[in-house]
Amino acid sequence: MSFSLNEVEAQAKKATRGAGYSWGMAEEAGRATAWLCAQGRDGVAVLAAVLDAASDADHCPLAQGTRLCDRAKIAPSQNRVLHRVFQPFLLLPFVGFASRQIGQPLSITWEGGSAVTDGAALCILGRDPDAQAHLAIAIHAGTFTAGTKFTRATPDSSAWDMLSHFAHRTYAPATEESRRLGAGDSQSNAL
Repeated sequence: MSFSLNEVEAQAKKATRGAGYSWGMAEEAGRATAWLCAQGRDGVAVLAAVLDAASDADHCPLAQGTRLCDRAKIAPSQNRVLHRVFQPFLLLPFVGFASRQIGQPLSITWEGGSAVTDGAALCILGRDPDAQAHLAIAIHAGTFTAGTKFTRATPDSSAWDMLSHFAHRTYAPATEESRRLGAGDSQSNAL
């Protein structure tokens, strides 16, 4: 199935909140997931893996990514090394957001591959990072060729279902009073 990037962002946000993250972190996860999908990557599958595993903050790409963005302007020329980041692809959008903050492209490298982003575009070279990887982030000197941008996402259906499962936890339960007032009544919502 195909979804707009707005639908992906909204679903990712609800799913992250349903997995127990704060609303602020959920908003960041929604933006990051949609950003990955805009770059042609299955951000939904990456986020689903993160939410399903519930990694600790030291290895969680959401926690690491928001920390990176919070500190981007403090020491923009300082190289950063992150150890054993789980699902490191989810860190790429945050590297992009940090790149926009400092106004310079950033590179991120891992064993066997690398990526460069200016916040709008992404170029990945070599192999994808392992499910858990050591990463080095630095200012990128030079140019890079960006990949194709996408306006819709076609995520793996099982990953979308997992996000739906987590998102369902944010819904208010049905009550007799809500039913009496017409909530969920398929007849009153019919066209």
